[in-house]
Amino acid sequence: MFRAVRALPGSLVVLASFALLGAAWGQDRQLTPQQERMKSCNAQAEKKDLKGDERQAFMSECLRADAGDKKLTAQQERMRSCNVQASKKELKGDERQAFMSTCLKAGSDDKVATSQQERMKSCNAQASKKDLKGDERQEFMSRCLKGGTG
Repeated sequence: MFRAVRALPGSLVVLASFALLGAAWGQDRQLTPQQERMKSCNAQAEKKDLKGDERQAFMSECLRADAGDKKLTAQQERMRSCNVQASKKELKGDERQAFMSTCLKAGSDDKVATSQQERMKSCNAQASKKDLKGDERQEFMSRCLKGGTG
């Protein structure tokens, strides 16, 4: 057999060796519980056809769960809900950050919105009504939140 291997080109011998070693290593290797969860969560996310921030939020939640025993805290539930809302509205950058901040602070039904939160809500509504996007929206929001007429 040694003579047969010797007759093969060098790169082919190296490739064959790696293939054999890889196959042998793969048979002995067991996935860790975290790797099993990752595999399972990825399959679930693909099945649900999740993309972008929704997929990221789902994966984070799924990977933290220990066999479904843990319940999310109220803050975690708010974070999840706000993330989903922001994704549905396709918010990005500063606009998303402002929305998330407001959403997380006012997310609890027993909380009364502060005057700043009310102003943010009002300014957002005005900007949306004017169909402002990007830099124009950011400038408008800045003026509006500082108490300007917008």
